[in-house]
Amino acid sequence: MTAIETSGLSKRYGDVTAVSDLDLEVEDGSVFGFLGPNGAGKSTTIDILLGFLWPTGGSVSVLGRDPTTDAKAVRSRIGLLPDGFEPYRNLTGRQHVISAVQTKRADDDPDAILERVGLSPEQARRAAGGYSKGMTQRLALGIALVGDPDLLILDEPSSGLDPSGVKLLRQAIREENDRGATVFISSHILEHVERVCDRIGIMRGGTLVTTDTIETLRERSGASVVEATVDGVPEMATLRNVDGVTDVSVSGGTVRITCARQAAKTRVLVRLDELTTVRNVEMADTSLETLFAEFTGEDETLGGGGMSDGKQPVETASEGDERR
Repeated sequence: MTAIETSGLSKRYGDVTAVSDLDLEVEDGSVFGFLGPNGAGKSTTIDILLGFLWPTGGSVSVLGRDPTTDAKAVRSRIGLLPDGFEPYRNLTGRQHVISAVQTKRADDDPDAILERVGLSPEQARRAAGGYSKGMTQRLALGIALVGDPDLLILDEPSSGLDPSGVKLLRQAIREENDRGATVFISSHILEHVERVCDRIGIMRGGTLVTTDTIETLRERSGASVVEATVDGVPEMATLRNVDGVTDVSVSGGTVRITCARQAAKTRVLVRLDELTTVRNVEMADTSLETLFAEFTGEDETLGGGGMSDGKQPVETASEGDERR
């Protein structure tokens, strides 16, 4: 079964096409990452899924219903964390969650929800107008979790979160998915997508350029990274001129070479051995950032720290400070 399905979905604004002929399937019970640079059509697609916008062409189904004709029924089963969530300034965090529980006619314990997203009782009693960006994002996540939604749509969910908040976010995503919810994540923070998603789709210029598992995309890409420990720094230009090599960098006695194709690895290692003494060689998986750049032509560092090829990331605080 599919939680989200579009066929030939398009949205135009005059001469501008925001989304073009989008065929998208998100399986029920999966965690799907929806990637793309600014202006790729992600937000427009989400607004159509929620019934906030009508498509110019094509069809859309969310949880078996058409949001263009049955938006209220669709939204009643969705937990939404919108990009740029702004709370009511005079209401406390707890009052926001209570309001969401009442609106959804749910039986959630507001205090349990707030604890789950890392807001203390003292913070929950404060007016949300004084919240930092990270606290506001935690509150928005808590509101999205109310009512055990069948589908969670999270638009830039890690924005403003510190490392502790990011861990709570990932934990919530896994817990919701474990109970059977489908999770649809639109994000620029690629390392977070890589660590929780079953599949990803990449948008560029309103078009879905690829969709698959991350591992399958790596195999299709054929790209890889070679890290060699050497005696003496070789001539960088000579290595960069090897066919299939896209990047070369040196740190201490380690040379890091990114290859666009598997065949380039052999050629560059032969050349490296001609230039210097190679002590050790390691191969690393292509990062999601590299795949993103390959499919979109965009810089790999989009809006937040990415994970290095084949290595665990060092988490740093995103924009905003949660400690207020």
